Amino acid sequence: MKDEGIEFRCGVAVGHDVSYEDLRAECDALVIAVGATVARDLPIPGRKLNGVMFAMEFLTKNTQSLLDSNLEDGNYVSAKGKKVIVIGGGDTGNDCIGTSVRHGATSVVNFELLQRPPATRAPDNPWPQWPRTFKIDYGHAEVQAHFGYDPRQFAILSKEFVDDGNGNVKGIRTVRLDWHKNEKGQWTNSEVPDSEEFFPADLVFLSMGFLGPDDCTNGLGLKRDARTNIATPKGSYATSEKGIFAAGDCRRGQSLIVWGIQEGRQCAREVDQYLMNYTRLPADGGIAKRPLTSIENPLPQFPRMQTVTA
Repeated sequence: MKDEGIEFRCGVAVGHDVSYEDLRAECDALVIAVGATVARDLPIPGRKLNGVMFAMEFLTKNTQSLLDSNLEDGNYVSAKGKKVIVIGGGDTGNDCIGTSVRHGATSVVNFELLQRPPATRAPDNPWPQWPRTFKIDYGHAEVQAHFGYDPRQFAILSKEFVDDGNGNVKGIRTVRLDWHKNEKGQWTNSEVPDSEEFFPADLVFLSMGFLGPDDCTNGLGLKRDARTNIATPKGSYATSEKGIFAAGDCRRGQSLIVWGIQEGRQCAREVDQYLMNYTRLPADGGIAKRPLTSIENPLPQFPRMQTVTA
């Protein structure tokens, strides 16, 4: 990419080290691709206790220390000898589970708000929808191998982080949930009576998804949608400010890397069109497709079968 002429400026905080005014004066088009990094919080009693933190704080520090010193500098949160609870599933929660096991945690438990998925597709989850079925990821498998149990507790709601008396978390008070459909056929839940339970914990990692991009783009005055993502018209990557485009999680919400790649390609096409008034980039964001003619893709010619009778 550098050989293609792209200039990379590392260690630059946009809005601080370089102003938005300078960027707009220097560039004919800006693409905002800052991701969705504002994590969903869990504002229950005891949230500010030591040992309760966002999953990405744990994972980022671990990775940085691993790359810098193979964890020898100690600049990370260690789960060694600790009882760990991960609240929330998904890839991020699974990474917290696996990392905690590899640190040497004494126990790892994973809270899931929803009920356990079925082993096979439910009637309301037909193909080609993504199968919402019970799956085992690498983190779950590592806990099973090390401790002999699946770490997941399904249909459970955290009610309070419990103080050890010194400002540190010592566990979580929970209640079980009953999931059922209401009169409109929508899934809802209610607390199960007399299902309160205490889970001990020295570390709690919050992994409940992300709400949208942080405030790093506030200086641009871009409109946001109801989910705080950068707003763009349907089928377009153009923001409310002329010459500024958005792509990826900051536009569509938290998603997968394959969508980030696709959005980047489609956004590039729209920027090309904006700058040049035409574009040769494919509309689908991938390799241009055109129908194959019979000359380009000739069908094999088989001899006609004949029946011979005596």
